[in-house]
Amino acid sequence: MKNLFYMLACVSVIFLSACSSQNKKEKDDAQALMQDSVKAAGPQRMQVSDVKATFNYQGKEYQSSVLRQPDESLPIVKNEQGEKFIDNRITLRLTCGGKQIVDRVFTKENFTSLVDAKFMQYAILEGLVYDQTTPQGIIYAASVCYPQSDLYVPIRLTITSDGKISMAKEELMEDYQPDSIN
Repeated sequence: MKNLFYMLACVSVIFLSACSSQNKKEKDDAQALMQDSVKAAGPQRMQVSDVKATFNYQGKEYQSSVLRQPDESLPIVKNEQGEKFIDNRITLRLTCGGKQIVDRVFTKENFTSLVDAKFMQYAILEGLVYDQTTPQGIIYAASVCYPQSDLYVPIRLTITSDGKISMAKEELMEDYQPDSIN
């Protein structure tokens, strides 16, 4: 009699859990269908990112923070399909021994002297990352790009130990030779 009771109890538990997981799966599927069928409202934006790096330059330890944030106060960018994008504002902070070397905010407008005006019209400031140190200074790579594409203009920022910043447009694939690909 006890065995029969335990067997019925086990079957009941299995049955109830199967039913409840089936209902949950149906609800999840319905919710996923509802989400997929709704168009994204408003302009698209990149995620906020805060990338920190520590490195040595001229025998001293430096700390870098690069904070990228979509900024709705900047002009909206439209691509050729009419999709709208929020442009980014990037804050670069560079310290050494607790002393502030650089605390600067960048928008794509900071790069207008390096990027063609027509390209700039449809582009956003995508990113800024620490690259390396050289005898000339601390190198960061910036990119102004068409949103959600591989089209971008690479820019090299060089920062001296006293915080002076110089910018130059990088050439894509400098070593590329059409004959080198077989």
